[in-house]
Amino acid sequence: MEVQQNIRSAWAALKLVRMAFEQTCRPGLLPSAEAVLLLFGSEPVHEGEALAKAIIGTVERLAR
Repeated sequence: MEVQQNIRSAWAALKLVRMAFEQTCRPGLLPSAEAVLLLFGSEPVHEGEALAKAIIGTVERLAR
């Protein structure tokens, strides 16, 4: 049961990061949650990968 709770906690944390990113960054930099499922997969690590790529892309744009 602890594994299931950890997975739920991971998804909750990723949703908070997504919300913060979507509220502060330009639209279109982060694929929708549905697109992440199709492009990357359905595990929390896949959402994390999409978020990481969007954050890196944003930082690179800002650094130019």
